[in-house]
Amino acid sequence: MQLDATDLKILDYLQTDGRISNQELADKVFLSPSSCLRRVRMLEEAGVIHHYCAVIDTEKVGLEVDAFVQVTMRRDVEQWHENFSQALQQWPEVTGSYIITGDANYLLRVRARNLKHYSSFVLERLYKTAGVLDIRSNIVLQTLKDTQQIDTALLEE
Repeated sequence: MQLDATDLKILDYLQTDGRISNQELADKVFLSPSSCLRRVRMLEEAGVIHHYCAVIDTEKVGLEVDAFVQVTMRRDVEQWHENFSQALQQWPEVTGSYIITGDANYLLRVRARNLKHYSSFVLERLYKTAGVLDIRSNIVLQTLKDTQQIDTALLEE
């Protein structure tokens, strides 16, 4: 899909405030409300806008531990990737999972109430998953930047 400058402005505003009214968005991007709504729907239907969500302050809801975990798998276990992928879908502690390059197979972002909860997750679920060979945890001490927003300047040529 080819995005023009107006589409990029719409995306910028929606990333900042997904609850902005169509009228306010239309005013900001200099479109009629019907044209603006048509463009937003086109962006949604094309999958450019995947979904809308609220961003939760994890500390305020009691999730004290944020960790990045590298998981290395044993390749001699049959269907290790499929089994691991299926298992991690059942773990609410895992808020992000990625197949990566390097020594490990996966990088997980794990959120937990406290260190005891995190430890229980690692020992009782992660290590007990068939095929897991090694786990390397990195506990976040301080977050400097954490966003899902895409700077639309990256999309311009």
